[in-house]
Order: sequence, then C-alpha cells, then structure tokens
Amino acid sequence: MTLRCLLDGGRYYEGPRWHAGRLWFVDCMARTLLSVSLSGDCEQHAKVDDDTPCGLGVLPDGTLIVLTMFRKRLLAYRDGKLSLYADLSGVATGTIDDMIVDGMGRAYVGDLGFDLPPPPDRGAPGRIILVMPGGTTRVVAEGLRFPNGIAISADHNRLVVAEMDGECLAEYDIAADGDLSFRGRLGQMKSPDGICLDRDGAVWVAAFEEDAFLRLDRSGRELQRIEVPGRRALACALGGADRKTLFCLSAATSYEELRQRKSSARIEVVDVEVAGDGYP
Repeated sequence: MTLRCLLDGGRYYEGPRWHAGRLWFVDCMARTLLSVSLSGDCEQHAKVDDDTPCGLGVLPDGTLIVLTMFRKRLLAYRDGKLSLYADLSGVATGTIDDMIVDGMGRAYVGDLGFDLPPPPDRGAPGRIILVMPGGTTRVVAEGLRFPNGIAISADHNRLVVAEMDGECLAEYDIAADGDLSFRGRLGQMKSPDGICLDRDGAVWVAAFEEDAFLRLDRSGRELQRIEVPGRRALACALGGADRKTLFCLSAATSYEELRQRKSSARIEVVDVEVAGDGYP
C-alpha cells in the first residue's frame, strides 16, 4: 500500500474528520482549524488564540465542534466563528485530549485524569465524559490509561478508545441513553493515538511509537500495516466519496522535540478495500 502526500508543511495535525467533501482537522501547535480537499486545496477557517485545539466532532446539523485541551472547552464553529459549546472545567479532572461526536449529537470526550506533561506515576485515572446535546455532562467510563482516539460504530452500539499508556484498545457497549459498559481490551501496539472503524468492524490505529498505521480485526489481530519510517503516526480517518480513502496524519518529531515545540506534520492518503463506518 503506497501512501500519496496530500498536504505537507504543517506543525502537528490532529482530529481528522471527513465532512462536506473535505477533510477537517486541527494543527495543534499552530492553533488553527483547517480543511483540505482531495486535490490538496487547504483552507484555514479559524484560529484558537488562548488554548491548544485537538479533538474534532461534527453535530448532526453540520456544526463542527473543536476541543481545546487545557481550558477544557468544546467550541462550536458556525458562520466562520468559534463560540463556547460546553465548558468541562468543572467535570474534567485533567487535560482533555480527543473526542468524537456521534450521529445523535452526543460528544464523548477523553479526560486524561492528569495535567500534561504527564507525571511519571500517573496510573489509570483516565475517564470518558459524555456531553449530551442539551448540555448536561456525566462520566461514563473510568480506569483508562491515557484515553486518546475514540470511534463509534454506525449503529451506535460500540465505542472503541485507544489507551496510549495501556498499549491497547478498550471496547465498550453503548446503551440507549449513551452510557458505556466495558466489554474488554484488544490488540497490542506501542502508544496508540487516533483511530477509526471500517465496515468489517476492524479498527485502523495510528501507532505513535511504531511509526505505522495498523488495521486490527475484532479480536485485535493485526491484518495490515502501513509504515511511515521516521515519522510518528498521529491519527487516521476514512473519507472520500465512498469512504475508501484512508487519511494518515503523521509528524517528524519525538517526545523531546515536542517539549521544544519542534514538529513537521504531513497528511498522506491511500485507497483501501473496506469503507469507513460510523464516527469518525
């Protein structure tokens, strides 16, 4: 599988979401909300002046929701402007990281349980916070080791979250009211970051420390591997007209360079056989 470069020269791309014929994402270090077409036409839509954007989601009416990490907010992007959608500073116990919005407008947000940079003895304080369309919030999962990328199946029955410190994926059943029931853990990879699902129930995983994007079946067995040598795998999403275009976000950086805000981001694409499913 040969990757094709779609966009280069950013700093640290995250949160890819296919929406309205374009891939929407953020540049965390540049603090910008961006989108790019399949032809490589990139547009900047907004800038977050006071915090670091990371996760993205799309409400059923097409409104984009942007997560900001340290002030613990969700911002709605409408009419070219960002405005407050939800303030999670009263419920989140640590930095918030990634998120996903399902087809009912429910936002699932990863709460690390500690403030970045991560302490050495951090354990498993991570949680998932559910933000309902009406604005109410509640914790629906606990005991996670650095919850990162989150994906939800199209039937709204399954949620998968990457545990970056746990080096695996955690899987949950979703109840009708949005509550989560822990199903189990699957797979083994180094520092899983962003994820997405396909119609076979497989999970594409950006394995940060393996410099690779992995496809795992429902049991956690590795089916495919796309390597990006010398680059950290950050996030992935399936999009395009038939959702068979895999967008792979990566960066030339390291943990030490990230502390120095040194990074060079890229988006590459490859055609896959199984189409995307659910959210993102």
